[in-house]
Amino acid sequence: MARYTGPSKRKISGGLRRKSMGKKQKFLARPPAETHIGEPKKKKVRTLGGNFKIKNLRVNRINVHDKETKTTKNVEIKGLEINPASRDYTRRKIITKGAIVITELGKVKVTSRPGNDSVVNGILIKE
Repeated sequence: MARYTGPSKRKISGGLRRKSMGKKQKFLARPPAETHIGEPKKKKVRTLGGNFKIKNLRVNRINVHDKETKTTKNVEIKGLEINPASRDYTRRKIITKGAIVITELGKVKVTSRPGNDSVVNGILIKE
């Protein structure tokens, strides 16, 4: 089934809106990239206006920023601790924004959107 992201048929009050236009192709959403941990794999997708977006399908490295030393390192991802977006994502090892991954430096919170940005950035969590 298609994902429709256009305006709702109903008002906030619950009443029906008058239909001024039909459904448009531009209101259809694509399925999520669902970035996994594994050998790097990317997908190039054409977006509105002829632009391109690179989606990560699989990643194995992350840019980790340490706030105390003010340094950034590119390290390997060892595993996924938890993904607060969904319990199912935690089980399936899917990385989204806000997920906590395990690296050799320690636990890292993902601050970028790997499915949309084609890069995985994170901040080191001090315990």
